[in-house]
Amino acid sequence: MSSINYDLKKIKAFVFDVDGVLSSDQIPLSPEGEPMRMVNIKDGYALNLAVKSGYGVAIITGGNTFAVRKRFEGLGIKHIYMKSSIKMKDFEDFIQKTGYKAEEIIYVGDDIPDYHVMLEVGLPVAPADAAPEIKAIAKYISHKKGGEGVGRDVIEQVMKVQGTWMTGEAFGW
Repeated sequence: MSSINYDLKKIKAFVFDVDGVLSSDQIPLSPEGEPMRMVNIKDGYALNLAVKSGYGVAIITGGNTFAVRKRFEGLGIKHIYMKSSIKMKDFEDFIQKTGYKAEEIIYVGDDIPDYHVMLEVGLPVAPADAAPEIKAIAKYISHKKGGEGVGRDVIEQVMKVQGTWMTGEAFGW
């Protein structure tokens, strides 16, 4: 049973922002000024499982660090858009390359740069601590804060509804 009020059987792809979604919105800086992020291991497991199960997965982030790219490439994600100043352009590129329809896509964002993409997708999702403007347009607001499992929350709900959770590859990385 899902707590999301949307026909989750339609979902074929997940698109995520990073800062404030898959990592906390508080980012420590290294002595060299490099942003450092904490990531949630359960989010990582769900992302990897979604990829292995044939879902489209993309990252669209304004950040531009080697560690972020390496993390998501390591999970099998092929569509990674870094240094995205206008996220709608990268989202349109993802749509063009994959052929997904808007109603088949979940986008999880937390702040103003995510706004326009969230208006375009079938299921816009926000973490519990998202900006008020983002919560206002989200069709689902996770009970999880950014960096604390919001990715796992939505992926798991979709996969359970579609019967792809805890099957085949469910127990291995």
